[in-house]
Amino acid sequence: MTGDTLGIGDLARRTGVSVRTIRFYCDEGLLAPVRSAGGHRRFDPSAVSRLTLVRRLRGLGLGLKSITDVLSGQFSLTDAVAAERATLDREVATLAWRRSVLRAVEQAPPADRTARLELLSAVADGFAAHDVLVRLWRPMTTGPIPPDTARMFLDVSAPRPPELPTTAQVVAYAELVLLATDRALVTRLRDSTLVDHDRVADLGALHAIVGAACQLASPLVTAGARPQPGPALDLFVTAHATALGTGDTPAFRRALNRRTAADRHPQLRHYWRLAGEITGEPAPPGVAHTWLLDALDRSVS
Repeated sequence: MTGDTLGIGDLARRTGVSVRTIRFYCDEGLLAPVRSAGGHRRFDPSAVSRLTLVRRLRGLGLGLKSITDVLSGQFSLTDAVAAERATLDREVATLAWRRSVLRAVEQAPPADRTARLELLSAVADGFAAHDVLVRLWRPMTTGPIPPDTARMFLDVSAPRPPELPTTAQVVAYAELVLLATDRALVTRLRDSTLVDHDRVADLGALHAIVGAACQLASPLVTAGARPQPGPALDLFVTAHATALGTGDTPAFRRALNRRTAADRHPQLRHYWRLAGEITGEPAPPGVAHTWLLDALDRSVS
């Protein structure tokens, strides 16, 4: 029983792991010793390499569950390390968010400090805040829309918080969350942008062409040009007309203008301005989209 096995002291000396820790690993199922006639733990020589791997993984900060999955083959070493890194990334991002929130409260003028504290305390962290924005816009990704297009749309409409947000960005993000939870805004979106989506056969094509129209309008927005008719507006209207199986006529433009009137509401304008503060884009897609709606309104008025 003892000739080809190691005692717990020998295993401890060969691996640099204390006897107490080895006993703990045995209790947790990471090591499977046998018992000698006298009831002492004995280990197969392969336990040296197994325990060495455990020690190294613990040194990287992996938990016992992840280590057990690696030892059992349920998780590769690469996957386990990647999962641990992702967990740390989230923790670091959460700490960065909290630090910026605290600074934002500190930097607020005394008269505004209470209001800012109330605003920021309503948002637990950047991840929870992002989830709120996604819930607001996800209904617009239902239907026959390609997954890549849906992800692109959500990335634009629900921007992720920066990894290292500034104080201005956490304030802007908290204001976005406040807007996204306003029932009036939710109703306004459903009464405008979502209307007729069940009639659109190819939502992916609609989103793609509208996105191209926003890109055409972006330089004009950046330059501060007033909303005006032109190639960008024509492409925008054509996208909607084609999606609904009709043509770009004065009557259709008037109908489209009425249907999208809610998207020109001050609440949504503010939403897209805040999104631009977070992303740092000079003409974020939402702002360019509003510019096109204003151009449409001017053209039919």
